[in-house]
Amino acid sequence: MGEMAVPEPDTAVVIPAKDEADRIGATVTAALKLPGVDLVVVVDDGSSDETGRAARAAGARVVRHSRNRGKAAAMESGAEAVRLLDEEHPRHLLFLDADLGETAAAALPLIAPVRDGEADMTIAAFMTRVKLGGHGMVVRLARDGIKRLTGWEATQPLNGQRCLTRAAFEAGRPLAHGFGVETGLTVDLLRKGFRVVEVEVEMAHRATGTDWRSQLHRARQLRDVGLALAAREPAVGQARSALRPPRR
Repeated sequence: MGEMAVPEPDTAVVIPAKDEADRIGATVTAALKLPGVDLVVVVDDGSSDETGRAARAAGARVVRHSRNRGKAAAMESGAEAVRLLDEEHPRHLLFLDADLGETAAAALPLIAPVRDGEADMTIAAFMTRVKLGGHGMVVRLARDGIKRLTGWEATQPLNGQRCLTRAAFEAGRPLAHGFGVETGLTVDLLRKGFRVVEVEVEMAHRATGTDWRSQLHRARQLRDVGLALAAREPAVGQARSALRPPRR
């Protein structure tokens, strides 16, 4: 049997990262080995450790925010960096979390449906679940909200591992703030007729903790997901339109 053909480079990986110096190197190394990936951009979102240095040493291009601006802003910065490096054909964008480590090598199933024209955005469904530690409340809020607004039911609506075409990414802008980005992006693309599919992958990130920092993180997630859904409720949109001053 002949060897499998390696696809032409057509995909860039964007990794938002804050204080992930211990894992970012392994994540970047694994991402660079994905077939068809020729660019990894790490957005160092105001880290206080050596995240940027470790990412660069592993072969990533690094964009740095001088202060923490949140996940959505990091995704925007990373996508813009890719756009500036794109030539004739825009690359697909594969967003990965910084703490995946070597399991980032299992992201290929996310790229394939986009590359083959079968999906406009894929969302990872981790086959191995980590301990949620209270995270389930936010997942339910996102899942129920997406289903109410679009009719589509996601199994892991908050999963940040996603591959999408440049056209789909642009159609989803402006991104919802902070941790509402995944929920808002899913709703916006489905409403605009883009094809969104979940794909099972053998990936995993660190388990969610139960200390006060983890609880604060979940509270921010709950707030941001709630805001993203509220902004997309038809009644809210109508109210906003009614409050806009008339054009002169």
